[in-house]
Order: sequence, then C-alpha cells, then structure tokens
Amino acid sequence: MTKTEQTFAAIERGIKQTKMELAKEEVSEIHSISAGTAVVRGLAKAEMEELLEFPNGVWGMVQTLGKDSVGVVFLDNPASLKAGDRVQRSGRVLDVPVGEGLLGRVINPLGKVLDGKGPLVYTERRALETEAFPIMDRAPVDTPLQTGIKAVDAFTPIGRGQRELILGDRQTGKTSIAVDTIINQRQTGVICIYCAIGQRNSAVASVIADLEKYGVTEQTIVVSAAANDTAGMQYAAPYAATSIGEYFMEKGKDVLVVYDDLTNHARAYREMSLLLRRPPGREAFPGDIFYIHSRLLERSTHLRKELGGGSLTSLPIVSTEAGNISAYIPTNIISITDGQIYLSAPLYQKGIMPAIDTGRSVSRVGGDAQLPAYKMLVGPLKLFYSQFEELESFTKFGTQLDKETKKRISRGKAIRAVLEQSRFEPLTAPEQIAVFMATNAGLFDDLTTEDNKKAQQVVKDVLKAQFSAEADAVLQRKKLNEEVQNKMLSAFKAALQHEGLVADAD
Repeated sequence: MTKTEQTFAAIERGIKQTKMELAKEEVSEIHSISAGTAVVRGLAKAEMEELLEFPNGVWGMVQTLGKDSVGVVFLDNPASLKAGDRVQRSGRVLDVPVGEGLLGRVINPLGKVLDGKGPLVYTERRALETEAFPIMDRAPVDTPLQTGIKAVDAFTPIGRGQRELILGDRQTGKTSIAVDTIINQRQTGVICIYCAIGQRNSAVASVIADLEKYGVTEQTIVVSAAANDTAGMQYAAPYAATSIGEYFMEKGKDVLVVYDDLTNHARAYREMSLLLRRPPGREAFPGDIFYIHSRLLERSTHLRKELGGGSLTSLPIVSTEAGNISAYIPTNIISITDGQIYLSAPLYQKGIMPAIDTGRSVSRVGGDAQLPAYKMLVGPLKLFYSQFEELESFTKFGTQLDKETKKRISRGKAIRAVLEQSRFEPLTAPEQIAVFMATNAGLFDDLTTEDNKKAQQVVKDVLKAQFSAEADAVLQRKKLNEEVQNKMLSAFKAALQHEGLVADAD
C-alpha cells in the first residue's frame, strides 16, 4: 500500500470513529434596550418565562410575546449590553435549585450564593412557576403554627397551610412579627424561608444576624432580591422561595415562607410592565396584578396524608400608607389571603408593642387549628378588651364611672399590658394559657405595667415548677377542666401574694 493509500485509509477510519451531531441554535440580536428591559426581534419559538442568554453572562427572561419580537426583562445588570448584541435561546424556563443543601444558606432567586460559604449543594432544579395543588389533594388546616406572640396566637391564630397577611404602615413592626415567628419554630422542626424583596442590604443583613443569634439558621433559607437588583430579579424572588418550599412540603415537612414584602413585588412588576409598554390600569398597575399574587399564594396549602401531609404556610407582608387598607394592593391581597394581622401606627407611637389592632385583625381558618385550651379563654378576653377600648375614651374627660365600668376598664388595661411583648421573647402555648387564665381571673387587675410583667413571670415560674403535666396536656390538644383551672389559679394567687403583688382576686 502506497503512502497516499495509507493516508486515505487513516482518514476513513477517523471519519467512521467520529460521531458528528448537528447542534441547532436559535439566535437573534437586541433591537432596542432601556432601563432593564429589551426588545428582541425574531426568536419566533421563544416561550413565556424562557431564559435568554446575552453576552457577558447576562440573563434575561421573556415576559411578552409579540408578532415579530419578544419583550425581555433582565435578571442581571445589563449595563454592558447594547443594541445589536447577540441573543440566544436557552430552551429552559426560569428555575431555582432545591434540596436539603440550601438550609442555612443565603441565595438570590437564580440560586447564586450570597453568603460566601462556598458552592451550593442541591438535589434538583425546579421551575419557578408551577401549578398549585388541586382541591382534592388538600387537607383542612388543623394544626397550629405557634408564633410565640400572645396577641397573635390568642386573637388571630395561624394554622399550618394558611395564608395570613401582615400589613401596616412603614416602621410599625411587620418584619419583627415575621422574624419572631421564624425564631419560635426553633423546636418545632418547621423549615423557614425568608424572602426579601426590594429590601436594603443592611436590613436583610440585620434579619440574618437575628436568625443566627437565636439559632435558627440551620432550618432557615434566605432568598434575597435587594433594592439594587433588577426589577426582574425582584419579581422572581417570591416564586423562587415558593418552589423551594414546595420541595420540602412534598417530602412531608412543614414549611413557613415569609414574603417581605409584596408591595415592593407589585412595584417591580409595574415597572417591568410599563417599560414593556403593557396597558396600565388603576394606579398604573397592569391588569393582571391580582393574578400574579393569587397564583403565588394559592400554592400555600396543607396536603392530604396520602401525599405526605406536608404544609406550606405563607406570611405575606404588605405596606400601607397612612393606615389606608383600602388601597389597591392591600385590598387585592386581603381578598386572596385567609386573614390579616393589622399593625396600627397610633398604637406603635404610644409604645404598645406589638402594635396589633385586634379589631381589624382576623384569621378566617386559624380558629379551627387553635389549641382547645385557648378557646375557653379567648372569648372573655376579647369581650373585655373590646368593651375597654370603647370605654377608654370616657376616662379622658374625668367622667365619674360606676364600679362595674371601673372594673372593666381596669381589666382592659391589664389585658393590654399582658398583650404587650418585647421582641425575641416568645412564649410557649402553656405559658400563654397560664397568663391568660390569671388575667381572666382578675389577678392582674390594678397592677402597674412593671408589676404586670413581674406577675407574668411569677405565673410562668409556677407553671414550670408545679404544672408540667397540665402544660403537656395543653400541647396534646386537651382541655383543662374547671377543677384543674381552680387549682392552678390558687397556686398563681398564692405565689403573687408571696411576692407582694397585690391583685383583685374577684
């Protein structure tokens, strides 16, 4: 065989051993770009929510489909891009990593690590947009999610699988209630996800520091799209947090997701929509603003035992202006959720913390999940407190009051003092029951605020020392009969008298 024949034979062998596959790519170029959005001509087969790849590692998400173009929202800073730059389809929709490896980590909605603790270990990737579980797959909300906050657990209880809105003006303590609720899950095994939307980096760092200080980071995931991130990233954040939560829920675990806050989310969506030239509606929000929140919160549920029995509880936060809960976004989300905790600016200014307006706060399904021991006490508490709020105005005019009215005002003041609670001081359900029992019995009437706090501590100490069996019974969803209540009240009264705390025993 000649040298030429050997060469051709080698070439033929190489061709046979080489597996060639044609790779098809759909590419186009940026037609126009402005303020975090772009219009891309072509890409006729692009789908909604699909990721597009731009130069310099920038990613965008398809948000509008036109006849001969698509509207794109950037998820990364597009400062390096210009009209004419190359665009390529990725063939996949926006997704996020999920798995046990996310616990204790801080990530953005794309799954990029923000805490500097090394690469993320995850099980799979899940699409941000998924269908909610159908009605037949859901079970009733029947297990309480204890917040450790007396005013919430007694008056507006939350059940696992519920959607409870927290709303109020800026700086009234909305995030504080949500963070305290996360901290109270320390011993419950509930997996918590804190989703920061449009928050300052310093505010998110403060929340993370509190979670670390009180030892709940190992069961908490933080998903953050800060104020300096793009509108597209802020829009994606709550959906990413929910997809992560659904992974754990489908494993049979209980999950709590805090969305802080959906007002910023709505504003980010409005910004995206206006830049993409969608028709504006009320307050310049697009017509589907209700839909983006309803399809998000509808994914919160309690699954049937056949599907693992897991739950996903949502605590969306919404900011109001001058206490106006009838504004567009607040009314939308109130109609979607199962109740709301309303924080009052006047109460906050008076130093009453948490500043929960019990008259405007409601839980539509949480009462079914509330521990039975609460139900025998909450009725009289609510009655006395509502009467006190109506009568309190009379005391400002020096009006002479009869003995019964004075008693109601005294009891109402005692209830208000009992409902006040400092941050990071959660109470267990048995402790709350004991304090409310003593309040209903009048043991805290006529005490000063300082003495009221001392009296509560005395009651908690007596409960811990003498009534551990009764405390366990409360947690086992048992009622305390009248004989047990009288025994406990006698012990509380004796201890208060021993401490020199004078209270009306009638």
